[in-house]
Amino acid sequence: MILKEFRELRRDRRTVAMLVALPLLMLVIFGYAANFTVDELEVAVVGDTADQAAQQITDQVPDDASTTLDLVDVDPDADASAARDLLRDDEVDLAILTGDATESDDGRPTVLIDGSNLFAAQSASVLVARLGDAVDSEILYNPDLETSWVMVPAIIGLILTFIGTIITSIGLVREREAGTLEQLAVMPLTPTAVVLGKITPYFLLACVDMVLVTVLGVWLFGVPFEGSVLLFGVGAAVFLFTVLGIGVLISTVSQTTGQAVQVAMMTMLPQILLSGMIFPLEAMAAGVRWIGYVLPLTWFVKLSQGVMLRGAGWDSLWLPVVILTVMATVVFGVAVLRLRRDIAPARAAR
Repeated sequence: MILKEFRELRRDRRTVAMLVALPLLMLVIFGYAANFTVDELEVAVVGDTADQAAQQITDQVPDDASTTLDLVDVDPDADASAARDLLRDDEVDLAILTGDATESDDGRPTVLIDGSNLFAAQSASVLVARLGDAVDSEILYNPDLETSWVMVPAIIGLILTFIGTIITSIGLVREREAGTLEQLAVMPLTPTAVVLGKITPYFLLACVDMVLVTVLGVWLFGVPFEGSVLLFGVGAAVFLFTVLGIGVLISTVSQTTGQAVQVAMMTMLPQILLSGMIFPLEAMAAGVRWIGYVLPLTWFVKLSQGVMLRGAGWDSLWLPVVILTVMATVVFGVAVLRLRRDIAPARAAR
């Protein structure tokens, strides 16, 4: 029996990959990704004394501080409203108000921190505390740095990913195992119609789940919903089409339900750990960070946190929507091509 199992494992390359290659890959990739400390914060300095204040604050940062400041925008002509817009649009991690733009009573610089970026905000708070009385500070969008406020928008995407990837991936595999894939081939349906027919029930159920989870998250955890419901709905729909397409694509490359679940799990783990949901993308090594930017969940997390916490609009969140749309188009195109290849022999035989 032992020899028999080894022979079967030798023929089942996917299981061997999960047993040997996947743990090694996870160790290397997630070892570099597992970092909660943001080493560099992007900063905007505004107000009529922005140039002098930027130099003074940079000089006051302790040499042994674990976080450094990257001055990406120093604008003496900008005011507090412009600084808040930069934070809302996720262009900087913190903004420093100086001179006529400061909001402190004694004229000290005011540091505005983006609380929706939890780990960057925590690093910024530590750095501001070390500056002592040199500045005042205010945390926006998540004043108490509640973890649930940041996690709930990401968990919505995780639930949609689970439904779209794992549940949908077994759809066509069941057709193949039941021997009904040939029946689909002889029906007057195009591969595109077959894919759309397969994903529509899952899409509708996932939409119901999305609404329920969003409402419960806002109600149970007090997570705000500051932005446009329409923008959130459009982004969620495009994201859902993307993960549903991934699920269908997985089903076209799998022969059994077990294989489909294995491949789906292999695609789920990177999305959970490299999307910025658990570890901040800014803290990851450059060689690992790029993986996060090709994952759909990364862009949905950016969109959902932007809409729910910061009230960001189309002008600042168009990029995640466009990228998800491109991903959905590519994934569906590949899935349809593979399905056409699978049913072509049966149609030829007909």
